[in-house]
This record gives sequence, structure tokens and C-alpha cells, in this order.
Amino acid sequence: MSFTPAPAPIIRVLIADDSAVMRTALSRMLGASPQIRVCGTARDGQEVVEKTKLLQPDVITLDVEMPVLNGLEALKLIMSECPCPVIMLSSATREGASVTIEALSAGAFDYLSKDNFHPGSDSSRMQHDLIEKIEAASHSRISLDPVSLHPLPFPLTPHAVLQDSLRPVPRIVALGTSTGGPRALQDLLPELPADFPVAMLVVQHMPPGFTAPLAKRLDTLSRVKVSEAQHGEALVPGRVYIAPAGLHMTLVRSPRQVSLCLSDTPSGTLHKPSVDVTMLSVAEVFGHYAMGIILTGMGSDGLRGMTAIHEAGGLTIGQDEASSVVYGMPRCCAERGILQQVVPLSRVTAHILRAVHYIPRM
Repeated sequence: MSFTPAPAPIIRVLIADDSAVMRTALSRMLGASPQIRVCGTARDGQEVVEKTKLLQPDVITLDVEMPVLNGLEALKLIMSECPCPVIMLSSATREGASVTIEALSAGAFDYLSKDNFHPGSDSSRMQHDLIEKIEAASHSRISLDPVSLHPLPFPLTPHAVLQDSLRPVPRIVALGTSTGGPRALQDLLPELPADFPVAMLVVQHMPPGFTAPLAKRLDTLSRVKVSEAQHGEALVPGRVYIAPAGLHMTLVRSPRQVSLCLSDTPSGTLHKPSVDVTMLSVAEVFGHYAMGIILTGMGSDGLRGMTAIHEAGGLTIGQDEASSVVYGMPRCCAERGILQQVVPLSRVTAHILRAVHYIPRM
């Protein structure tokens, strides 16, 4: 007897944009996928909230700039009254990028730059990215919990530190993430103490124009200093460096210090910045004194870099499936067997502090 697999469920999408041209363009792009159906459109923020309640879509594409209610105001109402995965469409202007970062913190699943939909852009790539994000959003977990500081799950005492005394103490932390990353970073970084004893490098997949507002927002929430990385600056303990969108971030060691290097090369990577490129450099420069962390995100970027840190004798930690918005990047590392610890997001900071032998000041 043969069995015919059940067809994949149709993903119903509500498109919200004040431009009729954009609504038509998005509808045509989504029409290429047999698994996606546009169940409705909305012209302003108030209409998208009302149609979300009426149509109960699986995913919403939501323009940032709309009349009556703007995208951020509409998003907050949707997440409080009728939660649904939302993909924000935003311009890469300073204001548009800042609002998008705030939207991700308010519960938006992901975003796409509207600049990519302009005439002359690669429409096939934009279509692929849009469909991929919608499919991922339809399977995502919506987090409605407000960002807050979590109590540490175990005491950080000299006794606890001694239990890990045989392992080399990390001198640097390299963290990679993608979809769901801005919200995860907003949960994680504020838990780091002001006297955090090592530097941290963060690679978050983003298009140009978005990493500077992300770094600024994280800096206002954190006790450590968070900034977009600058070419040539020396690593300083207690600082968090966000890789700038459009550039790879690597390390250069000199007799006196370790400095950041920002570059266009290598050119053949799927992502720029690339988690792999940064972590491969960290493994080369710091060896078994490196610590690699892989968080929520689509794809497999970070697998080679985390493998290099693991093979160099460094410590590797991955976010677990239950707390990941998209369990793609951590899954690849877990299935390869290179993660020494797999933990929920709420416990990542505690494991970092324990690994670097941080003892709170009394």
C-alpha cells in the first residue's frame, strides 16, 4: 500500500501598504509560490488591524509608513489584540531603520528593505527573500513577553567558578544571529554587568543602514558599552562591537593589541557581515581562549566558524529550539555535534558569565 503525503498547508498573507503599486507588486511576487495566498490587502494602519481580526491571516507584511496609524502603532495593536507574525517593510533611511529596530523589539518577526523593491533592483532575489521570510514566519514562535532582566539560574560564586577551572578562560566572545536576533540581543546584552571582563563581537544579519540604529538602541538598554564597530579600533574588555552591515569584521593581532578589521573581502559570501568570517578569524587569533555563541536565525551561517572554535578547543554554546524564533543556525551546529552547551536564551548570559569566571562585586 502506498501513501500520498498530505499537501503543505496554504499560508494566508495580509498585505498592508498605502501604495497601490507596492500592494500589486507584493501580490504578484507572492503569487509565484503555490503555498502562499494573499487573503487581503490594507491601505492604512487602522484597516490592517481591523482586517487582521476579521481575516486571521497566518502572516502580515506591514509597511512602516502609513496613514491613520503608522506601522509601529498598528504592530503594537496587532500583537496585543490579535497576535500574528509580522514582516515589516521599511526604507533604509535613518528614521525608517530606527523605527524598524523598534518594531523588531515590539514583536515583529523580521523585515525587508523597501529600497530593494525599486525599479532596476534584482526582483528575483527580492521575491526569494520575501517568500522565504513568509514561510519561516508561518512556522515561527511569537514572543509577547516584554524584554526584562532575567534572574541568573545559578549563583555565580567562587565555588561555581572553581568547577570550571580546568577549562581555559575565554578572552573573547563571538556571537552570531539572524532572524529573531535583535529581540534576542535586547534580552541578552542588558544582563551583562558593567565590568564584564572580555570583549564581545556580534554579527547580526542586516542590510546597510540598520546596524547603527540597532547598536544605539542596545547601548541605551545595556550597562556595557555597545557600538557599531570601527575599522582599526582596539578591542577593549567590557565592550560589545556590532559588525556594520555590508562589511565583514575580522581581527588583527599585533604585539601590543588586537584590533578590528572591516573589509569587503571575502566577496563570495551569502551574508555580509558573515558569522563564519568573523568566527574563523576569532578562532585563528584566540584559539582555545575563544568562545562562540550561535543564536536564532535562518540558514547555516556560523557553522564553519563555530566548528573552527570548537576544533581550536574553545567553548561553544547554542540557543535551544524552544526559545529560538527560527531554529536554523543553531540546529546546523547542534546536528554537527560541535556545541558543548545548548541552552534557552534566558540562560545564555549566565553561562557566559560563568565561563569567563565573572564574580559579582559584593
